[in-house]
Amino acid sequence: MEDSRAKVIQAWYMDESDEDQRLPHHREPKEYVSFDRLNELGVLSWNLDADNYETDEELKKIRAERGYTYVDFCTVCPEKMPNYDQKIKDFFEEHLHTDEEIRYCVDGSGYFDVRDENEKWIRVWVKKGGMIVLPAGMYHRFTLDTDNYIKAMRLFVGEPVWTPYNRPHDELPARKEYLDTFINKESGNHAVTAAT
Repeated sequence: MEDSRAKVIQAWYMDESDEDQRLPHHREPKEYVSFDRLNELGVLSWNLDADNYETDEELKKIRAERGYTYVDFCTVCPEKMPNYDQKIKDFFEEHLHTDEEIRYCVDGSGYFDVRDENEKWIRVWVKKGGMIVLPAGMYHRFTLDTDNYIKAMRLFVGEPVWTPYNRPHDELPARKEYLDTFINKESGNHAVTAAT
C-alpha cells in the first residue's frame, strides 16, 4: 500500500549543478530517497489535512505529543515578503538551528535540502498538506520551487528562537548531539554490516 505522505512529500538526491535553485535538480538517473531513509537522518514527516488545519485532530495529537505550543504562519512569495530577494538568499544559506525546525505546508510548496552522512544534498519537496520536522543540529537550507509560493505553519516548543547558525558551527552542542544521535550511530551500523 502506498504511503500517503508520498502525495505531499518527495525526496531525492540532488545533482551538482548551480543552475536556478528553484529547479528540481534531479540526478540522472533520478535517485529518490525513502521516508525510512529520511527518518534515519532524523527527518520526520506527515500528510495532514491542510484545508482544515484549525480543527485537524491529527495535528492536535502531534502538537500534544511533541509539545508544540507556539504557532505562527510565514508566507514566502515576492508579493507578500518584504525584502524577498535577500530573504530567499538567506534561507538558502546552509545553516542549522539549536532547536527543531517544524514546517507544515498549508498552501503552495517548497524545497528543504538536508545533508546525509556523506555530505550529499537530499532535496525534500514539501507540498500542501506535508509537515516535516528537521532535528536540531542538522545542516539544511530552504528555497521555493518555480511556483514561487509557500504558506507554512511554523511550530515550536515554548518561545520561538529563529536564530540560524550558518555553516560551519560544528562546535555547537546541538550539532554534536545530532551527529551522535543520527550520523555516528549510522556509520557504526554500516561498519557492522560491512564486517559481516
